Amino acid sequence: MILFPAIDLKDGQCVRLKLGEMSSATVYNDDPAAQAKAFEDQGFEWLHVVDLNGAFAGGSVNGVAVEAILGATKNPVQLGGGIRSLAHIETWLAKGLARVILGTVAVKNPDLVREACRLFPGRIAVGIDARGGKVAVEGWAEASTLGAVDLARKFEGAGVAAIVYTDIDRDGVLAGINWEATIEMAEAVSIPVIASGGLASLADIVRMTMPDAKRLEGAIAGRALYDGRIDPAEALAILRGDYKPAPALFEELQ
Repeated sequence: MILFPAIDLKDGQCVRLKLGEMSSATVYNDDPAAQAKAFEDQGFEWLHVVDLNGAFAGGSVNGVAVEAILGATKNPVQLGGGIRSLAHIETWLAKGLARVILGTVAVKNPDLVREACRLFPGRIAVGIDARGGKVAVEGWAEASTLGAVDLARKFEGAGVAAIVYTDIDRDGVLAGINWEATIEMAEAVSIPVIASGGLASLADIVRMTMPDAKRLEGAIAGRALYDGRIDPAEALAILRGDYKPAPALFEELQ
C-alpha cells in the first residue's frame, strides 16, 4: 500500500486548492524541488505531482518546476495536468517520469489512452475526477454526464497501470476520503485504484489497512501532510504494519 505525497503546482509554487478552485490556492512552498526532496527524506517512496495551470491550459505550464523535481528526488514521480497528446506523453517519460496521468483526454479521446498504453506499457495512469459521481474535465472546470465507474470500465484490458480517483467535493477540505465510492470503483475494475481527495488524518491511514481497502494501490495525501495533521513516520509505519495505532482511531472508523 503506497502513500503518495502530493505536490500541486500553480505558478511554479507548491500549493493546495479547496474543492478544485484555483482562486482558493494556499502556497505551502515556493521551492517544489526542495519539497520533493523533503518528502523523500521523510521516507516516502513515490511522488504525485499535478500541473494545475496545465490542467486548465491543456498543456505543460509548470514544466520547469517539474524538471527541477525530477532532478531533486530519486523517487518515482507520476505527473498529471494538461497532458493531451502522444508526443507530450513521450516527452515527459523521456525526461524521467515513472508514469503520466491522463485525465481530460481519457474522456475526450479514449483511443489515445489505449494507444499510449500500447506504446508505453506500465507507464500510463488514468485520472478520474468526479463531482457527485460524474466525471469533470478541463481542470475540473467542465462537468460531463459520464459516470466515474463507467469511464473506468472503458479501460479494462487496455493496460492502464492505475486509476487515480479523486472526489472533487472532498479535495483539499480534510473531509476524509470517500471510501465507499473509491472501493466501489476498485471492485468494479481490475485496474489498480489510487484514492485521492480529502485524506484528513491517521484514521484514513488506518482505513487503508482494512481488508476491503487492500484492493487499492494506495492513496494520495496533500493538505493533511502540509498542515501537520499526519506524521509521516507514523503513517508509513502503520502501512508497513510496524506500528499499531491507538484503539480510538479504530473506533473513529466505526
